[in-house]
Amino acid sequence: MKARTILAVAASAITLTSSALGDKYSDLVAKGYRWSIVDGLYACVSKDDVRRVVNNPSSPAGDEVALKLVEQVKAYYLIPGAIVQVTEEDPSSGLSKIRIAGITVDLWTLTRFLSKRAVKDTYGVIETPETSGLIPEATSAIDAGPSPPPDFGPLPGISPEPSASPEPSASPEPSASPEPSASPESGASPTPTPETNQ
Repeated sequence: MKARTILAVAASAITLTSSALGDKYSDLVAKGYRWSIVDGLYACVSKDDVRRVVNNPSSPAGDEVALKLVEQVKAYYLIPGAIVQVTEEDPSSGLSKIRIAGITVDLWTLTRFLSKRAVKDTYGVIETPETSGLIPEATSAIDAGPSPPPDFGPLPGISPEPSASPEPSASPEPSASPEPSASPESGASPTPTPETNQ
């Protein structure tokens, strides 16, 4: 009974929070954006894979299926509050095709796992396309900045100015070689004598 109470409280908190924030994000909803309300391996490359994962979530066979799908990179996790963009809906099967930031293929998930009302993520923030990295296709091109103008050579009628060549630099002057040191006199003893110590 405690688990049911906890789930009921969590569901009502999500509902109250998302209903208070829903109107502010209605323009995103109109463009097909939705927020995930589930936590689990519920986004797959094919419709059949979604059905297999959802129908056997906690059985050993379900774990084996989920593991194979993850290894084959055919299944992805949805987390509460993550924003997705719905690209296609299949009302007869209850599935939606979605685009998720950072994933190059569109995925299928159950439509009931997506909310039209904004849902806060685990950090208490409502994701938007800009903050999540999910940017509309029209603006997703990389902007490399302005390109340099093409070089068409000299313009007709204008003679190019001769380029100034750098002045020759002075070559370094030869340096004086060190003077040879005086060598000890031949016959001088290298050990000091009592006469030289005085």
